[in-house]
Amino acid sequence: MPRTRITGRRLSAMGLAAALSLSAAACSGSDTGASSDGKPIVGLITKTDTNPFFVKMKEGAQQAAQQQGIELQTFAGKQDGDNEAQVQAIENLISVGAKGFLITPNDSKAIVPAIDKARQAGLLVIALDTPTDPAGAVDATFATDNYQAGLLIGQWAKAKFAADGKQAKIALLDLNANQISVDVQRDQGFLEGFGVDVKDKTKIGDEADPRIAGHDVTDGAEDGGRTAMENLLQKDPSINLVYTINEPAAAGAYEALKAAGKEKDVTIVSVDGGCPGVNNVKGGVIGATSMQFPLKMASLGVESIAKFAKDGTKPTATEGKTFTDTGVQLISDQPQTGVDSKDSTWGKDNCWG
Repeated sequence: MPRTRITGRRLSAMGLAAALSLSAAACSGSDTGASSDGKPIVGLITKTDTNPFFVKMKEGAQQAAQQQGIELQTFAGKQDGDNEAQVQAIENLISVGAKGFLITPNDSKAIVPAIDKARQAGLLVIALDTPTDPAGAVDATFATDNYQAGLLIGQWAKAKFAADGKQAKIALLDLNANQISVDVQRDQGFLEGFGVDVKDKTKIGDEADPRIAGHDVTDGAEDGGRTAMENLLQKDPSINLVYTINEPAAAGAYEALKAAGKEKDVTIVSVDGGCPGVNNVKGGVIGATSMQFPLKMASLGVESIAKFAKDGTKPTATEGKTFTDTGVQLISDQPQTGVDSKDSTWGKDNCWG
């Protein structure tokens, strides 16, 4: 659940480059679904192209494309939430006869009509990281089990507070007011892992547990995390456990706690596994984080579309789940009894960004 920004100048350059690339492909007879040198065309459409999470995802797709002998065309939104740029990218891929594409949806619902059009045109569509709404709008989803990611940091926090003999007062720093699936799953997974009755698992904020001091939103950004933490500290200065939607929000929360002189009294947990986040685990800023594997998501996705292009085989979900689970690993330098984890040294060897 990374957060990115991109400059207008760079986006214009990207858009021009993409348009030129696609025009060239269209003129070379790409309605057959192949590039000028006969390679099948596959697309990668990310939320943005500057966030390290998506940079790593692109790296994985490029490596797999080279191995599979396909042409990879990449696109990205201007910023988080830019649905229109992703719709245009899909239109472009349909026009050049691509065999399929991977997409991290900026708007899980609004992108569905464009995906429907692509599938009707015969393209295989795989969602990466963020499911569509409904999830069945795509042929497959390759993603982190976000509920499990939240569950792991909740279990770790529960074990730590029990070992320390402390009663928790919890702040939850979520994404935004839209309650998209990734946001809800991580939040609710954390609470369940900590032993809170979450009521409706599809809804944030309906819990009645007195240990919860409150929720606020961060937009998944450091400045948002700082502001949300400031707001919740004003509401309840006794907060000593902070859940964050991602590591940038965690870094912002830490700054707010430090400014209030409370950074040594509060435990922060998060999700992502980016290299800055792992460094913050090593530095004691974050107590534990759940690591995702974006390179694996993209490489497996490209391999699946290459196979589909070859013999029509579509990917299948992980047994017992509705999506292909690309794995999650708890990272902490404070191991807790009964909770499997790897330390920050392992984390630095496997992080992204």
